[in-house]
Amino acid sequence: MVSPAIAFAFIPLLLTLIIRYRFYFVLFYRAVLVRIWKDCVTGLSREERAFQYVLTHATPGDTDSILDAFDSWCSKVEYISNIGPKKGKILDRLLMEQSPLTVLELGAHCGYSTVRIARALPLGARLYSVEMDQGNAAIAEKIIRLAGFDDDTVELIVNPSDEVIPRLRSDYQLERLDFVFMDHWKKCYLPDLQLLESYGLLGKGSMIVADNVLFPGAPKFLRYLRKCGLYEWKIHRATLEYSKGIRDGMAELIYQGIK
Repeated sequence: MVSPAIAFAFIPLLLTLIIRYRFYFVLFYRAVLVRIWKDCVTGLSREERAFQYVLTHATPGDTDSILDAFDSWCSKVEYISNIGPKKGKILDRLLMEQSPLTVLELGAHCGYSTVRIARALPLGARLYSVEMDQGNAAIAEKIIRLAGFDDDTVELIVNPSDEVIPRLRSDYQLERLDFVFMDHWKKCYLPDLQLLESYGLLGKGSMIVADNVLFPGAPKFLRYLRKCGLYEWKIHRATLEYSKGIRDGMAELIYQGIK
């Protein structure tokens, strides 16, 4: 048995930890505990619940309305790790500056970032969006079409990224990618970037934007950027989407070619 005196001695330490990491406790509650409970109660996936909310709160064909509905749901109802409005504005600006014609998205999830990217593209551009989870891809497909984008603008590819990238040239006739957005499994950032390099899909000036490189983090990816010398790069610091007090950031890379 632990004596009361020893137990009381740990109370200040426990309070200190709770205060210091309170934002992470809140995130765990919203992202994990609430999700498990609502999965059981509703019989629907979190992504299906988000789609139902968007469907009843957004105007079809109005991309701003669809994104606002997503942001409202993620902020006030349940948590989903979309890029969100704050980091989304950075992505919007980079897309406007680049005006890319051929874009690859790795990690469509439920279609939020897909819609955000597609609405910023110039006329004649095409977005190839990759999502490995079939359930999430089904939701993303509905969101993309709800926003008014057809197959000529957005093509959704349902397969793991490491299987899709080697086939982009042969199956999709892609010679070069102007812009790549990474927001899938963080452990895949580095191997997928190296696949893009090895298959010659990046040209001088191609831009890659990778979300969540500080939290949950992609340390191997960042170490590679520091050492490889193939990119001009920087981190856009921000906070984690739909959260307070958790530091995060997006990496912006511009490919310089093999030196």
